[in-house]
Amino acid sequence: MKKRLAGLIFEKAFKYSEKPAFKLVSGRMSCYYFNCKTVTLHPEGMYLIGSIIYEMIRDMDAKGIGGLTLGADPIAGAVAYTSYLKGSPVEAFIVRKKTKSHGTMQCIEGNVREGDRVVIVDDVITTGKSTIEAISRSRDAGLEIAGVIALVDRQEGGKENIEALGLDVESVVTRDDVMKLYHSVA
Repeated sequence: MKKRLAGLIFEKAFKYSEKPAFKLVSGRMSCYYFNCKTVTLHPEGMYLIGSIIYEMIRDMDAKGIGGLTLGADPIAGAVAYTSYLKGSPVEAFIVRKKTKSHGTMQCIEGNVREGDRVVIVDDVITTGKSTIEAISRSRDAGLEIAGVIALVDRQEGGKENIEALGLDVESVVTRDDVMKLYHSVA
């Protein structure tokens, strides 16, 4: 399953240029880019992501899985759906970029509460900034972070930045995995 998911990421989400052509969130230019929504919103991608990440978290005793909207949302949904089918439901939740200014004015949406143990997910980790933001907001809401999972680790220091917070970080696919695929067909 992991091999097929890496192939889907390579086919649908990965872009490469010999010269830096892709502007990242940080403003830095890069030779490669991952648009993981093309995989996280794809039917087979959802199935693979839900199955793989469910297996990664099933022994973590987590009540929920989520992260900063929008990258984490389809991942959390796929894992929650898979967990229900496996008879061990894990709640999906969303960490808003801005707290709602109306209604209940929540930063976290979903069925997780203070004291719940959760896993933070992100589609791509580069510097780790948005993942760290999700961690911080989740901790502020009283959630206990069981671990962090990235669909793709660009291997540019983000994993280490998150680990510096005392958390375990795992990735499903790395930049090196995708570059091996790139070089095998180039």
